[in-house]
Amino acid sequence: MGEPMIQQTTRQQASISRRLVRAFALATTFVLIAGATSATSPISASSNDTWPQFRGTQASGLAADQEPPTSWNVETGDNVAWKIAIPGLSHSSPIVWSHGDRTTVYVTSAVSKQADASFKHGLYGEGTASDDRSQHRFVLVAVDAQSGEVQWETTLHRGVPLEKRHIKATYANQTPATNGEVIVAFFGSEGLYGVDMEGRILWKAEVGHLDVGAYDAPTYEWGSASSPIIYKDLAIVQCDTQGEDFVLAVDLKTGKQRWRTARDEQPSWGTPTAFPATADHPAVLVANGSNFIVGYDPETGLERWRLGGSSNITTPTPIAAGDDLMVIASGRRPNKPIYVVKRGAKGDLTLPEGKTSSESVVWSSTGKGPYMPTPVVVGERLFVLQNQGILDAYTLSAGEEVYRQRLRHQGGGFSGSPVVAGEMMYLPGEDGDVFVVQTAGEYREIAVNAIGERLMSTPAIANDTLFVKGERHLFAFRKSE
Repeated sequence: MGEPMIQQTTRQQASISRRLVRAFALATTFVLIAGATSATSPISASSNDTWPQFRGTQASGLAADQEPPTSWNVETGDNVAWKIAIPGLSHSSPIVWSHGDRTTVYVTSAVSKQADASFKHGLYGEGTASDDRSQHRFVLVAVDAQSGEVQWETTLHRGVPLEKRHIKATYANQTPATNGEVIVAFFGSEGLYGVDMEGRILWKAEVGHLDVGAYDAPTYEWGSASSPIIYKDLAIVQCDTQGEDFVLAVDLKTGKQRWRTARDEQPSWGTPTAFPATADHPAVLVANGSNFIVGYDPETGLERWRLGGSSNITTPTPIAAGDDLMVIASGRRPNKPIYVVKRGAKGDLTLPEGKTSSESVVWSSTGKGPYMPTPVVVGERLFVLQNQGILDAYTLSAGEEVYRQRLRHQGGGFSGSPVVAGEMMYLPGEDGDVFVVQTAGEYREIAVNAIGERLMSTPAIANDTLFVKGERHLFAFRKSE
């Protein structure tokens, strides 16, 4: 294993009856799906005990029937199921997959030989790169979700990073993805990896040197952050750089290229989202971008539609809003747009000057898009979190403002994205506080909970547990029985 990994605190066991009910429900789901999917098709992620990629299924950030705690205390152990140390630095988020009665959390990290390797959090405009150019281990770690015990740790690559990183970033910004058969981990210039559920490396796909930095300062290099996703039997990554730009799809079993579509873009950091086909709409892969937001055929990489008018820097991920709508946003001034787009769109969707809607664009707004956090939709309400801690709520259908509220944070701001369990929204702050806010009615803060260290990633929710990756530890917050 190398570095010591486990620093476990209290372990709160879930009730036996709850585990048996969920195991039966999940097993039934697998049986029903088995006859309808091939061995390489993604197993359905309809169970809320699974969180398979960044922000969960279709990046929605939703876990409708889950009940993690709304409060905890790391010092006393109240509602803290476990806490373990993860080696190195990473801003990637945890993902979760359930097999029968076992649920596993997967996280990536980059372990530097520089003993004091760190990052600078907070709200500031400095764009310099980190001076950490030491050799790194790029790792994938599997943790038992119930006990917090490390099941395995696999080193996917060793070497001096090929790309620099922003002083606020790490060399492991990308969240992994899984379909229950293969785990896909991406480390930018260090490559895209396929790993089986026991931690064995299946393949590596090269993507070349990704020079990702400020669009207006080509000598800056900030590092890549777009996470991989899985669509059917494909692993897909978006690579927008100072040089070549492309979306790449590789075979999930072999890592061999299936298609590669060139883009004419500025550097970007958002993760693409694959929206599966419905009775009313074809499947579409949506990639945020500065020049154009583009919808592709996920099977072939052919363009279906494009939408101009985004920001010079794009980071938020496109999200599903029910079965018929998508929300795409970005937060670089002066544009800072929010777009609500119909799923069946075709052609050039760019709005004429002065127009805020069209046949394909339900509504749009400028000046209020988020810079880092990805929005979340709960029913008829769209929530948008700004880096500086302003939370906006809009009606999804018309874009009418419901409220605007400034969160009482310590000053470090917000980089992680909000997630929702039931009617509770969890907003992770860089200073290490997780704000819990109700999603219904007027703004109401339920609790503010500290994890005791800086927090840059987005939580995952499964098994009535909130999994949070802090600067040095992975936490599981679950109600004490």
